[in-house]
Amino acid sequence: MTRERRGPGPIPSPNIWHWPEIYEAENRAQDVDGAIFDALRDLADWSGRDVLDVGCGTGFHLPLFARDARSVTGVEPHPPLVTRARDRMRATGSAVEVLAGSAERIPLPDDSVDLVHARTAYFFGPGCGPGILEAMRVLRPGGVLAVVDLDATVGGYGAWMRADLPHYDPAAVEAFFAAQGFELSRVRTRWQFDSRQDLRAVLGIEFSGKIAQRAYEQTPGLALEVGYRIHTRRAPAGLLY
Repeated sequence: MTRERRGPGPIPSPNIWHWPEIYEAENRAQDVDGAIFDALRDLADWSGRDVLDVGCGTGFHLPLFARDARSVTGVEPHPPLVTRARDRMRATGSAVEVLAGSAERIPLPDDSVDLVHARTAYFFGPGCGPGILEAMRVLRPGGVLAVVDLDATVGGYGAWMRADLPHYDPAAVEAFFAAQGFELSRVRTRWQFDSRQDLRAVLGIEFSGKIAQRAYEQTPGLALEVGYRIHTRRAPAGLLY
């Protein structure tokens, strides 16, 4: 897990970049009740519309959007993950395009999508202004940029996150997005793992050693409550006079 900007370009994501198989187990465990997608539908229904998933990783969420969207495009900066996402789409038979690119350089024309979705990718607060501008460029009038990230103020997971990232200030991040014209929704989700082994492995790629061990010991079963923030900003629908 990393939350620091390091100049222009992609932000390395050590968990999925280095351990994609473990991150796949994490994706399967996350939000098993679908609370995030339910909230997203209320904020920006993508049925019959064109969706862009920025930082799509191995493409885990692409088929879920493709069930109802007119078109879905995934953009990912890390070449091995681009390959994995394309392989996933071929295996599912889904007509989803996966492109190499980044939040700051989206390989799509102006006014081409209705929803830009980014989940725990790039948009971590101060420093992500170039990506916001790029998302606004590709959105059609009235389209929505939806930034989904972990809520470090909620539950045990939030406490472990704050302990592992002592310089991360949730209030400052929220203030940044508010100043950029985003609205905020909070969602509480349930993560459910198949085994204690999967739980330990996922905690091990999300946190440093000591915090990961503490998190494992403080989780007696296979489930976690994890909070998320959804920041949404709508592209202007037209000129005002």
